[in-house]
Amino acid sequence: MLLRLRVSLPDRPGGLGQVAKALGALGADILQVVVLERECGRAVDDFTVSWPGPISPSEASERLSSMPGVRVEGVWQTKEMPGSAPDYDLLMHVAAEPARGFATLVDALPGLCGAEWSVAVADGAVRHASLAAPAEFDPPERPPRAITVDARELRLMLLPVVTQGLHVVVARAGGPVFHRAEVERAARIVDVVATLAARHTSVRAGH
Repeated sequence: MLLRLRVSLPDRPGGLGQVAKALGALGADILQVVVLERECGRAVDDFTVSWPGPISPSEASERLSSMPGVRVEGVWQTKEMPGSAPDYDLLMHVAAEPARGFATLVDALPGLCGAEWSVAVADGAVRHASLAAPAEFDPPERPPRAITVDARELRLMLLPVVTQGLHVVVARAGGPVFHRAEVERAARIVDVVATLAARHTSVRAGH
């Protein structure tokens, strides 16, 4: 089973090694570590681990939280396999078929963001939806910039696409709210997809 663990720990030599050692002692195989932030003497890291046998997120959290100075901010299942370069795969697919750019984006975002589903909403209607997404969805607000919010027991990431009149929404039921590093990554991907889609539309209009 693949799990993602978001851990806040003291930002000092050996801190990361302590957590890695504890995960190894619990039987977890660490596949990837992503540093999300380093501020005020603490670091926030996302660990992607392969965990043998069934273990609930709460059990994993309880075991790690017993370490001095360590806070577990979230544990949730993920399907993203580290090292597979999903960002590049997505953009290659969009470049090959820009007319389907936003449909491809919405299908890929849950895997990229460790989330359950994603939709693209315009004028109150769902225009594109990934697997497991609701047929209808009205975001709690439509901001002018990318943000993350808690709503309806979901963690939501709201990504505006001004040029298309769309808002892309990514939803996660478990784990912590989306970190600003996750939001910035997703926003950059959305911007590239929007640019490719706009160029395709411009070329078609020119013909």
